[in-house]
Amino acid sequence: MIPNIGPLELTLILVIVVVLFGAKRLPELGKSLGQGIKGFQAAISSKKSETDDAAGKEEA
Repeated sequence: MIPNIGPLELTLILVIVVVLFGAKRLPELGKSLGQGIKGFQAAISSKKSETDDAAGKEEA
């Protein structure tokens, strides 16, 4: 069972992150996280297009 995460819990998590990394590093961490997500999405879509291409060649 997954507990509900409310505004108090989110605030507590945010405070812990700021304390651990510092306010100056948060934009850098956000940028890195965004680039990682974009790279992951590109890899997934490229893998999907490869499998679609392979399936199309098998049908022909």
